[in-house]
Amino acid sequence: MRLITFISMLLLGIGCAGTKTAADKSNKFNGTWIPVQQEFGGTSLPSSAFAKQKLIISDSNYTVMAESVDKGVVHYKDDKMDIYGKEGVNAGKHFTAIYKYENNQLTICYNLSGDSYPQAFETKSKPTLFLSIFKKE
Repeated sequence: MRLITFISMLLLGIGCAGTKTAADKSNKFNGTWIPVQQEFGGTSLPSSAFAKQKLIISDSNYTVMAESVDKGVVHYKDDKMDIYGKEGVNAGKHFTAIYKYENNQLTICYNLSGDSYPQAFETKSKPTLFLSIFKKE
């Protein structure tokens, strides 16, 4: 009986350790993010346009606090995001995006039409692309 208990605890410990490692990787973006720069269709937005905005990520859930509150689910794969609005003005919408994390900043380039992923972090001459650079609060 002790052997079975020991093996069960060992397997449980190994399983939890593996889960923690996977969770750590998927959770690196967890927290509150503040925009420091935004660009839409090649035009930089003034800081007053996003001064009160926040992006909160908790695993695969997100909340955007701006003029209103949007909530939904985000899936990450190969530096790409699929964003599904569940509550707020974007409920029922699907957005695609690319992202990168460099120098303690999270850069996301969204395709607001959701029909394809942006090819680069560039919005010039692309009216459906929106770029936001965030720092952690």
